[in-house]
Amino acid sequence: MKNFALIGAAGYIAPRHMHAIKDTGNRLAVAYDVNDSVGIIDSISPESEFFTEFERFLEHGYKLKRDVATALNYVSVCTPNYLHHSHIAAGLRLGCDVICEKPLVPTPEMLDELAAVEKETGKRVFNILQLRHHAAILKLRDTVAAASKDTKFDVELTYITSRGKWYAESWKGDPRKSFGIATNIGVHFYDMLHFIFGKLQQNVVHYSGESKAAGYLEYEHARVRWFLSIDANDLPDEVKGKKSTYRNIDISGEQLEFSEGFTDLHTTSYKEILAGRGYGLDDARHCIETVNVIRTAKIAVMGADAHPYAKRLRT
Repeated sequence: MKNFALIGAAGYIAPRHMHAIKDTGNRLAVAYDVNDSVGIIDSISPESEFFTEFERFLEHGYKLKRDVATALNYVSVCTPNYLHHSHIAAGLRLGCDVICEKPLVPTPEMLDELAAVEKETGKRVFNILQLRHHAAILKLRDTVAAASKDTKFDVELTYITSRGKWYAESWKGDPRKSFGIATNIGVHFYDMLHFIFGKLQQNVVHYSGESKAAGYLEYEHARVRWFLSIDANDLPDEVKGKKSTYRNIDISGEQLEFSEGFTDLHTTSYKEILAGRGYGLDDARHCIETVNVIRTAKIAVMGADAHPYAKRLRT
């Protein structure tokens, strides 16, 4: 049984980590969040210590190190994007391996800094890249691998996940903290595309706004037109009023259906990490480089490579 700490216990994704810790036969020893809306802990790990001040959380972690039976083995990070780097580094310096949500950090330079802290501490950072464990995606990856080496699939990726007015008032609506729409809701798709189709060869941005972004990515084995949005007005007419989310990935005329099968992917990720097969800094680098370029790129003129939804927008 390993001892875990959880940073960001009040967040949306935290319960998946709590369940993953429990379901892999491990113990959530201590949790931290500036907010105290963490009643979910009672149904998963009611004996866990909890702090709302980071200094007290850290001090408790150092005290636990005095006894090998209580010392923390892992720190799981579920905090807002802009805090990931500092919380990962703190976990490493506590003498723990660290498991962190996406996006790991916003820039390749920050990845390099974490690699330096890994070297200093002898501990490792693991990124939750759960789509790499999804059965439908693994099947598609095998299909692409079996195709001839010069094959390039035509891919159209559309992801619209409606968000209310609260979003703009939260850290997610502040690009200094979330790093923008493409990073916040798109990073796992970019990792998925790289995982399936190989190295990125071209990265073009056609639109970038507060609520949506669009562009073109070319990989070794795919040409991808993508559109991401949190604006309900972008939902297709056949979906409006019925669903708040629309996810569509068309691959050379065939739909990739992966709306199901997400329930246990965090637990699967934890099992892989605990077995020594987790995804580390080098695995995360490709998608971090991708979103870093998207955030800083000049807007390109839309052509045939633009997503159909993007063509309806003004740059």
